[in-house]
Amino acid sequence: MNTFTPPPDAPRPTARAAVAGRRGVRPLTVRLLAVLGALAVLLACWGSLLPPAHAADRPAPVSSVVHVDAGALEGATTSAGLEFRGVPYAAPPTGELRWEPPQPVAPWSGVREATDYSPVCPQAPPSPNGQSEDCLYLNVTVPAGTTSDAKLPVIVWIHGGGFEIGEGADYEAADLAAQGAVVVTINYRLGLLGFLSHPALADRPGGPSGNYGLMDQQAALRWVQRNIAAFGGDAGKVTVAGQSAGGLSVAMHLASPGAKGLFQRAVIQSGAFAPVQKPLKQAEKEGVASATAVGCPDVGAEQVADCLRHVPAETLVANQPLSITPGVVDGKVLPRSVGTAIATGHFHRVPILNGVNTQENRIFTTLGLSVTRGATAVLPGPVDASTYESTIATNFGVSARTASFIAQAYPLSRYASPAQAFSVLNSDANFSCPAFALDGAASAWVKTYAYEFNDAEAPRLFAPDTLGEPYAATHQSELAYLFDQPNAPLPGQLSATQQQLADTMQTAWVQFARTGSPGTAATPWPRFDLARHQILSLDDPAPSVERGFAVDHRCGVWAAVALFGSH
Repeated sequence: MNTFTPPPDAPRPTARAAVAGRRGVRPLTVRLLAVLGALAVLLACWGSLLPPAHAADRPAPVSSVVHVDAGALEGATTSAGLEFRGVPYAAPPTGELRWEPPQPVAPWSGVREATDYSPVCPQAPPSPNGQSEDCLYLNVTVPAGTTSDAKLPVIVWIHGGGFEIGEGADYEAADLAAQGAVVVTINYRLGLLGFLSHPALADRPGGPSGNYGLMDQQAALRWVQRNIAAFGGDAGKVTVAGQSAGGLSVAMHLASPGAKGLFQRAVIQSGAFAPVQKPLKQAEKEGVASATAVGCPDVGAEQVADCLRHVPAETLVANQPLSITPGVVDGKVLPRSVGTAIATGHFHRVPILNGVNTQENRIFTTLGLSVTRGATAVLPGPVDASTYESTIATNFGVSARTASFIAQAYPLSRYASPAQAFSVLNSDANFSCPAFALDGAASAWVKTYAYEFNDAEAPRLFAPDTLGEPYAATHQSELAYLFDQPNAPLPGQLSATQQQLADTMQTAWVQFARTGSPGTAATPWPRFDLARHQILSLDDPAPSVERGFAVDHRCGVWAAVALFGSH
């Protein structure tokens, strides 16, 4: 019969009994303690005989070679993690697929290299990466150390650029991803190629057309749902985020039935500027004019469609309007305008993070432009004291009486120059107050968090600020705090304290993607509601809560103009 002999340092029952007896412990308890002690030693001895855990039993890190539904991809390993660039998410929208909904990618054999960015969708000026109609690609950034079962939150970034320019490669996301997220940046069809409405392009008489760029974005989100687990991401924690045209795109996806279930959070940066989308009839009328301009007059649906699909892409780019007024209420992709959808609760009920910069129109004023009601227009001339009110009247399409009312709310005596005054009022009317209205409407239905980016010394990467002091954060100013921007036309770096603000913002964005709330222990972020109007001011050196946003931006003035502006 085999017996077990405890090692010399094991406690012996007789010694335990003696001690227990002195403490008044009953003999039965003493025997039980002795058995348990021996059992513990036995288990320890057995444990020492087991083989050590194999590395294969632990989650493997995400490899530079991953398998997606169309085939294998090999990305690039960097000091910050992994980069998969130029990943196709839809078939090339060329030939007969021009102005068609995005189609599935053809599978490939072997391992496809994914280390270089793809060409961008046709635009002017061209990108350093070249351009092609074969442009429906995305890029995936995976932070270092991510394992295959990490289930990190996912941020899908939709670039801005007025629906006419831009690409996913404009945004290097390693720093944002390092906060604990998989980041995806995408390309989508732009300009007339992405948003032309024309009766000849409808799949049936009276059917919808246009919104092809929005369909591309949804195709990319579906690709994420199918494939992001291979990169360590969680398809159940997808945040769709974007700035400017990208931010408005996010708002439109909130209102689009086709986006149902494709994301669980939404970030809208400077994207509330166009709450009303045009009806299909108006969009088709504009589309017929654009088709005629490129040599395809309205002589019959089949002939026009064939003609348009043979127009060179560069001709379409050269003849597109200055501004593609975004989105069409076509009854399919968009059943109703964004503002109506959110106000009435007809949108996907997910947490929303919505924000705006101090003086969004400042950069456009510098360039002699204006963004009004979602459309970009050329200002009639320099804004000075003699043209101040007439410029207001022309810009907003209001009477001289209403222009005078607006001018009195923004008297020139308060500003360094008439151009600065016009920049402030135009920013309030077209960005700040629409953002505040979106906050109020959304907060009635879902958790809503609001911010105002206020760092007046943010790097000016896209155009010199010729308006002079006092400076203010303008359109695109916040982007340098979330991404590196290798294609920005001007150099610029963050100071040490600005980098601290960037770290705070990146942490908040990823926290929002992870939990649906951007607040952290270091930076609490209150929910917006109509009672308190709490908005987080993102400023150097540290964020703070502001409560006077609507008063500061004279939203009451613009509500009155909306009601009585034609008088």
